[in-house]
Amino acid sequence: MLRIVLAEDSVLLREGLVGLLERFGHQVVAGVGSAEELTAAVAEHGPDIVVTDVRMPPGFSDEGLRAAVALRETRPGLPVLVLSQYVQRAYAEELLDSSDGTGVGYLLKERVGKVEEFVDALRRVAEGGTVVDPEVVRQLLRHRRDPLSRLTAREREVLALMAEGRSNASVAEALTVSEGTVSKHFGSILTKLDLSLTDATNRRVLAVLAYLRK
Repeated sequence: MLRIVLAEDSVLLREGLVGLLERFGHQVVAGVGSAEELTAAVAEHGPDIVVTDVRMPPGFSDEGLRAAVALRETRPGLPVLVLSQYVQRAYAEELLDSSDGTGVGYLLKERVGKVEEFVDALRRVAEGGTVVDPEVVRQLLRHRRDPLSRLTAREREVLALMAEGRSNASVAEALTVSEGTVSKHFGSILTKLDLSLTDATNRRVLAVLAYLRK
């Protein structure tokens, strides 16, 4: 069971998320509707993980995301999963860089509709993993045309799935190929991007994201 502080200004969505998370055995220790309340709730409850929207009162711009970044600065290692309707690239990068990039996730809200994927992402972030929505990866890719332009369409698919924190087996299942094929694709990606990585999935994700943000 995870103890969760949930920040979402939409009451209907917030209550829906509370019900969903509790159905999977987790406890929402506080459900709040503003960035200020989020900060106070974390100080009061010391949760296992924070789930927050990007846009929060009073400005409805990026208050939730900025609060998440600030919380990670004052509480290194605090797992944070950010939900958004869009990609706020600047703060997304800062969030992914915080606390060495461990225990952090950035998902678009449409992922919440895929219940199993959302709950699995929550668990992985709480355990110190890194989970990034494919759309975030695509936007980072746009800023590195070369040498990423050398990647094949399939290699880009593999890279996007890897950035979600997936294992070789999970990527293979998603693409309906063998694990050996995935390993070959990723080996080619490493060569083309001139990256040297360990086999640890989270380190692999962090290294790839670090390269894409250059």
